[in-house]
Amino acid sequence: MFSKILIANRGEIAVRIIRACKEMGIATVAVYSQADADSLHVALADESYCIGRAEASDSYLNAERIVSAALASGAKAIHPGYGFLSENPEFAELCRSNGVVFIGPAAESMRAVADKEALKRRLAEHGLPTIPGSQVVETPEQAREAAEQVGYPVMLKARSGGGGRGIRLVQDASQLETSFCAAASEAQAAFGDGALYIERYIHPAKHIEFQILADEQGNAVCLGERDCSVQKRNQKLIEESPAPTVPDAQRAEAMRLCVLAAKQLHYVGAGTLEFLYDGSRFYFMEMNVRLQVEHTVTEMLTGLDLVKWQIRIAAGIPLSFTQEQIVRRGCVIECRINAAAPGTVKTLHVPGGPFVRFDTFLVAGAEVTPYYDALLGKLVVCAGTREEALRKMKAALCELVIAGVPTNQEEQLGILRSAAFENGSYDLGYWGR
Repeated sequence: MFSKILIANRGEIAVRIIRACKEMGIATVAVYSQADADSLHVALADESYCIGRAEASDSYLNAERIVSAALASGAKAIHPGYGFLSENPEFAELCRSNGVVFIGPAAESMRAVADKEALKRRLAEHGLPTIPGSQVVETPEQAREAAEQVGYPVMLKARSGGGGRGIRLVQDASQLETSFCAAASEAQAAFGDGALYIERYIHPAKHIEFQILADEQGNAVCLGERDCSVQKRNQKLIEESPAPTVPDAQRAEAMRLCVLAAKQLHYVGAGTLEFLYDGSRFYFMEMNVRLQVEHTVTEMLTGLDLVKWQIRIAAGIPLSFTQEQIVRRGCVIECRINAAAPGTVKTLHVPGGPFVRFDTFLVAGAEVTPYYDALLGKLVVCAGTREEALRKMKAALCELVIAGVPTNQEEQLGILRSAAFENGSYDLGYWGR
């Protein structure tokens, strides 16, 4: 096991990883930008290193400085969290070339799944149902030809990356060229790869993802699914599990196929396979090769600590349980609490009670800056039934106080109180694209 781990991230996920390391008896190293000098993850870590100015490009995206901090501190491994460099194969290679373990899949695995269009074709050969679509289209003319073959409406999607960037819905041919240029430009800026492909627009549909863990010894398990259909501008707002409208038999078959896919890819680490679900069939979209923001939903449902298992797997320790031994109990709902504007936290009150969890980096006096994403924390509840979980989440949202920083709590309450959410019929078109 590693004696010391550097956390190459900030905010709530850095705090989350530090907490897991402390429980495992592992020393921690924080890195931070000048804007985050007083952040909670810096205070909680055993040691810390400033790696640059506030801009992410000069700090949390500076791979060389992060690896240098790991070497200076004697850290044996780096946990990238999510976002920033977590899906960057060059960073994984830089870590390993300097004798530091990257806690995540190998660079080769990242590259194998980064090309979403090629991955779809590969997994379709092994039984995963996929969305009808095209290979990579390099020009608006190629995109127009492909769209006509697939049939409008279509989705333009970035070949690389994730997080909702480089995606455009195209209703008809008149929108295609403008959408193509916008999606390609956004993908190039976000991922350094402007390549796009086309998929048929499946609507109405839910966004369902399945969590997997796989070790170096060839063992793989699926920990169940999460319904991530409540989104705003392609960014998730609420996640829950079990997905309220997926029959048990379909869930079990999708889990079986996800385990099979992980083994066929020789995948190692935590990962997520993402699908569209039209009410009768799953369609594979892409695979994420990192810890998801919403991993907490699966942790509450299964009692398994995914961060600890990431660390164990990276240290060469095999999974200690089989698929049949995984037990999922109750219903879990998570609300992402986002800042609507920068500010200073004047008062913070976190809701309590059994099976209520709030993962955050906030403390009274914390500065919420405009330099990074808006996520302040994740409010997660678990109860015996979905109805009980809904009531518990509404109560927790009403109890949560973050004075001094405007948040989306009222928006979340509005979603939870809507008929579509209460009966589980919501889909990707429900709240706003």
